Amino acid sequence: MAARRELGGELRRLRGERRGAEVAALLGWSESKLSRIETARTGISDADLERLLRVYAGTHGDRARLRELARRGRVRVWWAPYRSSVAEPYDEFVAFEAEAVVICEWETQVVPGLLQTDEYARAVIEVGAEVRDPETAHRRTALRMARQTVLTRDPPPQLCVVLDESALRREVGGRAVLRRQVQRLYEASQRPGVELRVLPFAAGAHAALGEAFVIFEFGPERAPVVHSEDLVGGQLRTKPSDVRVYREAFADLRRRALSVPETRELIARTGHALG
Repeated sequence: MAARRELGGELRRLRGERRGAEVAALLGWSESKLSRIETARTGISDADLERLLRVYAGTHGDRARLRELARRGRVRVWWAPYRSSVAEPYDEFVAFEAEAVVICEWETQVVPGLLQTDEYARAVIEVGAEVRDPETAHRRTALRMARQTVLTRDPPPQLCVVLDESALRREVGGRAVLRRQVQRLYEASQRPGVELRVLPFAAGAHAALGEAFVIFEFGPERAPVVHSEDLVGGQLRTKPSDVRVYREAFADLRRRALSVPETRELIARTGHALG
């Protein structure tokens, strides 16, 4: 879905000031067909893409990139079996997570999904207002655990997490579940490619009060994407000015947070206190 969405955006950019109806008429298509492609509601065949590229006359680099996006948009993704249990925005979130080379995450209330234990994840998922049956909770938990394999791919993404101290104190699933989750965090803090920092209560007010978010970076050839959390699945932000605001907020959080060694010490003390 992420590749299809990106392809649609690129095609819309190449269309420029031309009306959709004008381009569709040149190709013998309905305007709705072109609209569905541009809004990622449907994929595009190789033949249709080549016809569009002849109309738009993009650069060689444009053509190569769009062909690759179209190919990726048709690939059956590994999380397809779980799609029925999650909303479409989450589907895109997983796609971006799987493709990112750098993931920067700020979490205000709970441990990030990539670092959760299965019992902690299930406790978080079960309190969701839209989760109404055990099977949905089970499938969402399984998906969350499967997502964690992104950290073991070759090469793995760089994961930088700033975690509010409250997440270390909140007994999600009960005290024993939190104790095991804190132990998992301690282990994760020692993994290559993982930078884990805790923002202590003493840090006071900061630039991202009340909103958790993730920044996905893909390298120089592709624009970053931000996913911000809300109660109905979150929102994807791609506008450069929006992304810049979130990058600056994350930099502020990282400056205010404890160092990596100080974070590790705090996590260890918290684990001991939990028994």
